[in-house]
Amino acid sequence: MLILVSPAKTLDYETPASTQTFTMPALLEHSEELIKVCRELTPADIASLMKVSDKIAGLNAARFAQWNRDFNLDNAKQALFAFRGDVYTGLDADTLSEASLGRAQQHLRILSGLYGLLRPLDLMQAYRLEMGTKLANGRGANLYQFWGDIVTQEVNKALAEQGDDILVNLASNEYFKAVKPKQIQGQVITPVFKDKKNGQYKVISFFAKKARGMMVRYMLDNQVSSYNELIKFDTAGYYYSEADSSVNEPVFLREEQA
Repeated sequence: MLILVSPAKTLDYETPASTQTFTMPALLEHSEELIKVCRELTPADIASLMKVSDKIAGLNAARFAQWNRDFNLDNAKQALFAFRGDVYTGLDADTLSEASLGRAQQHLRILSGLYGLLRPLDLMQAYRLEMGTKLANGRGANLYQFWGDIVTQEVNKALAEQGDDILVNLASNEYFKAVKPKQIQGQVITPVFKDKKNGQYKVISFFAKKARGMMVRYMLDNQVSSYNELIKFDTAGYYYSEADSSVNEPVFLREEQA
């Protein structure tokens, strides 16, 4: 099974990664093209475009200015260890065994507005460029038009290389829109996580993001390779609800948290 997740806004370049092993992103020539567009933006442009504070806009203008193709462990970090946020809290990459990290490199991919598609050990320099950003560029009015079919082709390539035709989509809608499901050469499974609140089960963003990360961790540690194994996911009190599920959208419920 190939797993897709979103990146995170929060980055950590201070904590050392648990491995010195790294790979290089496959789509850097496209990233470089985007960086050239981003360097034309003033901090005020960035604040308006990304709806961020002046401080964050200034930080990102500096990141775009400093970005260069010479990636190494001094100026970049492996993606899986650089991203922090709810999904990555659930995944807890810092405690992955060497075997699980190896499986992650084969079976996990991270969608990215700047890098397109990243393997866990691909080096990346710090950035903020969300997939939904309406950044006008030489290929269109936004990043979906910039990436076109490229991300989908990379996903299909990864799907073929990892050994079966099942894609487990644990990415947000914003990021999965960069993938064209009709062109995916396999079955797309999109797990849904619902928590009980006020007597009703509903998707609560914070919990759902963390649950996606926990499911990634469960799949890596348990070498999950089939749908029947996937629906045994039971971390942190979640359980599979057959009555609420369809084949392509398994639903996991959890009772109200104290």
